[in-house]
Amino acid sequence: MRFGEPISDERLEALLRPGAGIRTVMTADAYGAGEADALLGRALAGVPRSDYALVGAIGHDFYEGERDGAKGFPRFTDPRLRGPDGYADYLRMAAERSLERLGADAFDVLLLHNPDRRGFESAQVWEGLRALRDEGLTRELGVAPGPANGFTLDLIGCFERYGELIDWAMLILGPLEPWPGELPLAAAERNGVRVVTRVVDYGGLFHDDVLPGHEFPRGDHRGFRPDGWVEAGREKLDRLRPLAERHSLTLLQLACAWNLAHPAVECVAPTLIEEAGSPKSIELKREELAGVPAVSPLSAEEVETIRAIGDNTGSMLLKGATPDHDGEETPDRWAVGPDQAAVAQRWGIEPDSDLRKTVAPV
Repeated sequence: MRFGEPISDERLEALLRPGAGIRTVMTADAYGAGEADALLGRALAGVPRSDYALVGAIGHDFYEGERDGAKGFPRFTDPRLRGPDGYADYLRMAAERSLERLGADAFDVLLLHNPDRRGFESAQVWEGLRALRDEGLTRELGVAPGPANGFTLDLIGCFERYGELIDWAMLILGPLEPWPGELPLAAAERNGVRVVTRVVDYGGLFHDDVLPGHEFPRGDHRGFRPDGWVEAGREKLDRLRPLAERHSLTLLQLACAWNLAHPAVECVAPTLIEEAGSPKSIELKREELAGVPAVSPLSAEEVETIRAIGDNTGSMLLKGATPDHDGEETPDRWAVGPDQAAVAQRWGIEPDSDLRKTVAPV
């Protein structure tokens, strides 16, 4: 929705309808302030409920909050909207309204979408989510940090505090963006948390139709990437092509297979966009995704080779608890405190070397 070339709702519904190799569908209530839920609901109409897995996400309050430009709607935990005693009621309302738009009785997985620090740490948030699970509004629970990269120590701390409630986590991870998403994987595995990875396509580059000189429409999130990222990424893609050909995979399928080679990762969710001027339709991109091998064919040596080609360590300012933050806490970034430092020590992470921006982004 609203990225790349506009396509009709009918095409979107057909793309979203489970089948032809894909049975997991995902939505977030904040996308289009409920429009994405409604669109997916139309796509699911008439499909037997046992034929698909439904993943939802709630966390941004577009019911009472006011949109702040590109930053979007505030988190429901924003103290200007409510205090901790109101968290559970909001979560129930948001889940029920999302399900109503979807025409479904329950989610298979419900994610806490883009939490702020209170979302990661507050017992009231997680008790509210527990109630939704216990009441049958969702079968499993998870957390989806974002929208930008980071939140490493906050996420691991969340696993440690509320691991009994967390079945899934969604992380940004891909061959050209292994850092920092790789850092929480060991903690996820040890705590029995399965991982969904997003943006594996690296802004569309792995679809092989974003070329040097590509013009991104105003408002496209990729326009915020640093100058030269397409050219630098294409050079790395050329180094990955022989590996893809060795396994008879497309570049997108290679990227997905690399993610799935990590033990905690069980699902990949690349972005599919109809690019302006591309001969490669979004339907073809969906077919490629459906053709990803269920078991990664990559050897451990190939996984390391790919990671070395795509190494992006230190390439960006991270969100969440970071040693680069100075000043007052914001909804997306805060200083590394004693609790986060203790998490880092337990998991062999050195914040000053592992979580800092240290190099030019390209």
